[in-house]
Amino acid sequence: MSNTADEQFDGMIERSSLGTAGARQLRQRTPQPSIDEVRRLQRDQRAMSAEQRLADRRERLITAAYILFAEPGFHATTIERLCAAARMSNRAFYECFASREDLLREVYERCVTDTFASMSQAMEKAPPTIEARVVAAVEQYVRFVTADARRARIMHLEVTRAGFALYGPRQRAVATFAHLIEEAVGELQGTPGDLHLFALGLSGVIQELLVEWMLDTRPPLIELMIDTASHMFLASVGASRTN
Repeated sequence: MSNTADEQFDGMIERSSLGTAGARQLRQRTPQPSIDEVRRLQRDQRAMSAEQRLADRRERLITAAYILFAEPGFHATTIERLCAAARMSNRAFYECFASREDLLREVYERCVTDTFASMSQAMEKAPPTIEARVVAAVEQYVRFVTADARRARIMHLEVTRAGFALYGPRQRAVATFAHLIEEAVGELQGTPGDLHLFALGLSGVIQELLVEWMLDTRPPLIELMIDTASHMFLASVGASRTN
């Protein structure tokens, strides 16, 4: 057995494609576990069944990806770096996920599920008017996503940078957002007949506002983004009613 946590860490990574030199370079850029942490992890793994070990590795990779795909970003994060952060060999990655895109899909869909659950609860508690429910939806969505910048970057920046591989999950998320808006206000008085298009438009507005919030050197205030998106949707609905 290795005498130090660093040596044990090197041993784990040497079995990947990095080799000894790569392992040492990676160790310099990655927070290292103590010897007690390594031993505890080894004891925990020995006590697990094969199914439990696989589930544990998946969760560790998902946690590492949530951090690294947000910063430094999807394209800058290699499988070797993910495995180093998750404390596992490169080979173990492919027992859990087919590719980085597959892992990003899992992280993205978890973020989307949590966000929409929070948004739905806010709309259910809002008064039964179009204005109240739309404002509740927009406010909760924006506040929940921006509460953790990593979530915002994965949902509204890195998933688009991943390209066509994440096109399907992203389009399903947009469709779900529109459906939630339609379901919350569809039966209320004054709802426009083309509500689906209005809801899709609202999704696009929020997307661009959040990208601005992440990339601008002087990001807009959260309250201003909420007011802007809500106003644009409600003004469009009002104009539709008069036509």
